Amino acid sequence: MSLPTPDTGHLRRAEYSTVYEPAEDTYLLLDALENDRAELQAQRPTICVEIGSGSGCVSAFLGRVLSPHGALILSTDINPAANNATRETVAKTPSESTFDQCRTRFVQGIDDRLRGRIDVLLFNPPYVVTPSAEVDSTIEAAAWAGGVRGREVLDLLIPQVPALLSPGGRFYVVVIEQNKPEEIIAQFAELGLAGQRVLSRRAGIESLSILRFTKPCL
Repeated sequence: MSLPTPDTGHLRRAEYSTVYEPAEDTYLLLDALENDRAELQAQRPTICVEIGSGSGCVSAFLGRVLSPHGALILSTDINPAANNATRETVAKTPSESTFDQCRTRFVQGIDDRLRGRIDVLLFNPPYVVTPSAEVDSTIEAAAWAGGVRGREVLDLLIPQVPALLSPGGRFYVVVIEQNKPEEIIAQFAELGLAGQRVLSRRAGIESLSILRFTKPCL
């Protein structure tokens, strides 16, 4: 039986007009996490981080995936409205996990405390191919404008991932074909992380995929 999708009805309120609402890319990531539920529960993660949490739907759903075990699930976003939306979403989604929100890009300012300790890292990046000038041009554009190849934001994070993950830690990321997923997998391989495409789905003109990377255990 599928786990219920967290309630994000509060996003209809005016104060959340700049928050990225759950869409096909969100639901694909939820499906990938649910498919890995047994493995994630066996992993017994203690610290999980979602970068760019938006509505908080994915963070709240991860809490359900890990249940009956709990973890600290930290959600970051540069949009203060997204931080508040995430706070509301997780409050309406019962689980054994503890949730916290932080307004920052990626994990800036808290990376020293998280280095080598993140068991599950999640990122639905701005992946749409746009001119570089559109990246972060507005708070709304920050949620979808990915620049050249749709990779400008993701490429800033990639070198940081191996140091952030704990031994055996996992990184899940949403991509489209224009982002060149196989090239991303090869890039992570050079950094010592094994990766694979675990789920794909067509959504209108976009071909979405979830890539999963795993850091070797010690």
